[in-house]
Amino acid sequence: MFMSWNRRGLLLDFSVFRRLGVRFGSFDTKRGKTMSYADWMSQLPAELHTIPLFKLAIPGSHDSMSYDLDVDSRIIEPERLRRFSRIYFLRKIIHTWAATQEVCITEQLNAGARYFDLRIARKPTDTNPTRLFFHHGLYTRTDVETVLREINTWAESHPKEIVILSLSHFEGFDKNISKQLHDHLITFMKNLFGNKLLPKTNSPTLKSCWNQGKNIIVSYDNTQFQQPVLWRKITYYYGNSMDRAVITAKLCQALEKEKSFEYFFVCGLNPTLPHDTGILRYILRICDNFTNVVRRGLPKLLRWVNQQYDKTPMNIVASDVVTRDDFVATIVKLNLKRAKGR
Repeated sequence: MFMSWNRRGLLLDFSVFRRLGVRFGSFDTKRGKTMSYADWMSQLPAELHTIPLFKLAIPGSHDSMSYDLDVDSRIIEPERLRRFSRIYFLRKIIHTWAATQEVCITEQLNAGARYFDLRIARKPTDTNPTRLFFHHGLYTRTDVETVLREINTWAESHPKEIVILSLSHFEGFDKNISKQLHDHLITFMKNLFGNKLLPKTNSPTLKSCWNQGKNIIVSYDNTQFQQPVLWRKITYYYGNSMDRAVITAKLCQALEKEKSFEYFFVCGLNPTLPHDTGILRYILRICDNFTNVVRRGLPKLLRWVNQQYDKTPMNIVASDVVTRDDFVATIVKLNLKRAKGR
């Protein structure tokens, strides 16, 4: 069997790549664009088609809609800064350090991301009573229904790719309108996705999804509005730090908890800005931004993922800037280790 070392020192089996790698393609890492991976699930080895989705390594997108943040919107978080929303310079700083993704949802899907962290919000002054947006520090420009239609269009043209949508936060869902907003959003998704929605089941596999014609899973982080087609909250583990050592240490602890692999869980590689004055160390860098910080640290985190997977396999691995630095390629190829070990 012909073996070699790639440029990052990882031992790779070329016979496996002849089987899968050529079809998966490669990345233009300098420009952050992908040349393939749009159909990586359908191209996995047959022996992986019948294992639970909880046991596949799945690339995910953290704060997936943050590429679309509106610098002209009011500030949502940090909450203590909301009263300063009229100050453009402050909104600009938040925009610079809250934008964790660089490309739209369709491009993230084409790049191979299959899990999406979607944080829902309602603008309090919106004249449309049921229109919703996404948020991360600021509101997005594009509304929720427009983006969900975009995802639906992509899913229709890629029926063997399973897309996991994690809806959470629900900012601005005040008590007197909360039920109306949740009911409207859930009804919209059920009507839009229709038969593509996978109902809750114990051990979904690629094959079982394909046989039923299902390829959209919706996780809904509100226990009061659970329905058969809505999956419960997917736990998202992350380091809550800018320090890579802290991030990896906390993820190691999380992986010890999730050894049973009985449900989806996320290992978030995303760094998190300090919540105290330590944040000034970052946001006062005039020529820097959050995506640049992530890009500098992501290669080392991916090396850790590759090494850690041999000890404790992972399920969903989420990151910022998902089209950069071989992120998707690294996570997808973890599945080849599992295939070889079966």
